[in-house]
Amino acid sequence: MITLTDQAAIRVREMAVEAGDASKMLRIFVEPGGCSGFEYGMNFDKLKDGDNVQESNGVTFAVDTDSLSYLGGSEVHFDDGLAGKGFEIRNPNAQSTCGCGKSFS
Repeated sequence: MITLTDQAAIRVREMAVEAGDASKMLRIFVEPGGCSGFEYGMNFDKLKDGDNVQESNGVTFAVDTDSLSYLGGSEVHFDDGLAGKGFEIRNPNAQSTCGCGKSFS
């Protein structure tokens, strides 16, 4: 299960309204890349066959099966403070992370 903090859920709902396409939902995924081997990604996308649909803090989102194996137990946070980094995925499965916080191994 992946959870969204209150701050992340608020920002995702704002972004969904801005996107203006009710047929799409948040997608959280992992792809090869970044300086540590894998990179986190998020976008608004249509539901695909085989997607795992989850809900946290009032936000419904999709995760493909391969990404879920890397992201299980993760928490998505949003920080918009003075030194805020935007979205941050706190992944207990990551053995190491990059300084940018967007890639892991």
